[in-house]
Amino acid sequence: MRVLETERLLIRNWEDRDRDAFHRLNADEAVMRFFPFRRTRAEADSFMDELTEDNRARGFGFAAVVNRATGECIGMAGLKPTCDVPLRQPEAIEIGWRVLPEHWRNGYASEAAATLIAFGFRELDLLEIVSFAVQHNEPSIAVMRRLGMSRIADGDFDHPSVDASHPELRRFVLYALSRATWQARATTA
Repeated sequence: MRVLETERLLIRNWEDRDRDAFHRLNADEAVMRFFPFRRTRAEADSFMDELTEDNRARGFGFAAVVNRATGECIGMAGLKPTCDVPLRQPEAIEIGWRVLPEHWRNGYASEAAATLIAFGFRELDLLEIVSFAVQHNEPSIAVMRRLGMSRIADGDFDHPSVDASHPELRRFVLYALSRATWQARATTA
């Protein structure tokens, strides 16, 4: 996986020094409020190892988002094939992000995601990128809108891996952005 750069961020594969931040991204109550689980340190380490290997093998995936000025891992973002989600196209590529709470409201998620979208359309030759979130996850939905993604009205779904004991976390909304739409917006910008 090659490093992607923005004005303020690096998006790169995971390194051992990221383990504390990665654990917080998977255990912090504020970060995980729209998820029905929290990962232990051992579970987070194992998941980070899995993502690291997937990124090496595929050349892209969920990766560390690092503040260029400080070298600190402040979150994660990435593109990856969807799994176990009932979408229109089973081979869809999703974009997602998480940022540690002390770095919220700085535009980092949008900045990282915009760079990943450009990478997906220009270098991976994707035709469409999708994103989905719990229906009342307004911060993530706001990022999707800022990225120029449009809601797919008939695309809402109950996430199959969210247990019925968490009804408030089951219903997801689907957003998508096509390469043609992205290119048209880039041309007029």
